[in-house]
Amino acid sequence: MKKITRIILNKVGGMSSKTKKMMAYRNIMGVIVVIAFAGILSLGIFYNIGLSKVSKDSTLKTVIVEKGSIASIASTLKENNVIRNEMMFKVYIKLTGKNNLQAGTYEFSENMGTKKIVSMLEKGSISKKGEISITFKEGINMRKIASLIEEKTNNTKDDVLSLVNDSSYIDSLIEKYWFLDDSIKNSSIYYSLEGYLYPDTYIFSSKDVKVEDIFTKMLDEMDNKLGTYKSEIESSNYSIHEIMTMASIVELEGAKATDRSKVAGVFYNRLDNGMTLGSDVTTYYAEKIDDYSTSLSSNELTNCNNKYNTRCPNFLGLPIGPICNPSEESIKATINPTKEDYFYFVADCKGEVYLSKNITQHNNIINKLKREDNWCA
Repeated sequence: MKKITRIILNKVGGMSSKTKKMMAYRNIMGVIVVIAFAGILSLGIFYNIGLSKVSKDSTLKTVIVEKGSIASIASTLKENNVIRNEMMFKVYIKLTGKNNLQAGTYEFSENMGTKKIVSMLEKGSISKKGEISITFKEGINMRKIASLIEEKTNNTKDDVLSLVNDSSYIDSLIEKYWFLDDSIKNSSIYYSLEGYLYPDTYIFSSKDVKVEDIFTKMLDEMDNKLGTYKSEIESSNYSIHEIMTMASIVELEGAKATDRSKVAGVFYNRLDNGMTLGSDVTTYYAEKIDDYSTSLSSNELTNCNNKYNTRCPNFLGLPIGPICNPSEESIKATINPTKEDYFYFVADCKGEVYLSKNITQHNNIINKLKREDNWCA
């Protein structure tokens, strides 16, 4: 053993200086590559955070953007707390070449994010006398849309809901938009356009705006968003109506945008294996309950006569239609779900999602969260 050790040491000690230098060089280069990769990754994360929404507050603020440099515009936006980081705003403008920003009076909110604000500055969404803006939050349903339109315009809820179920009007929209078909005319669907009105902030000339004009803007924007994924949608095993239905569930079930593809993957796994979706949000919608803090009764949970209620033990498949109007993030997650063998998920009080492969793992996670006082369902 001593002899072998001595031989090995002799070999190492007998390395040429050139070989030693090469090894040292490789080690140094390896360290440099690792440091460079970590640096690039950190910059990417910092960049995306810098472009994200300041908060979830959708309250509109009137912001006057003076004519000037990109730096001065960034400063104004930061002062009004509608962008998170001035430097990242300027980097985004530099990388995208979107430097044709127009001065004027705007209405921004803290939940828009840099990309949305830059888009509005490019279009020149300038608030003029008499103009109104309506913010439709991601995940709201038709009842809430009708309430907002009544609140902001000279239309009533009945005006909105009557138009939504006007057969001739719906037929005209089906002819106009590629993503609408006869599925939305099913008599069991509460509101024909549920799921297809893209949630965003829209500006209209006055309170006298017609409901048709509001819907046109929202449908046009949905057309714009879905157009990005048209080829994927057309090659999918699911119809556009089924995709939008799934996206609406993912919108309300997925606590964070980053987790939605995982949630979609779980739901697809359950569909493929003949399991019920078991989604509470579909039951709330079925019962027309918009307050999720309200407890559902056993009769409501097991109501198998309603074609929205996926908590019914005998309900296999998707609901009859969408249960809200989803964001692009949820649509994208539904079209490109995470493909893993999970069948259950649950979120804690902080919105962290936990995936499970079987009911035992699922229940163990729930019990653990309860013990840690981190269970808010």
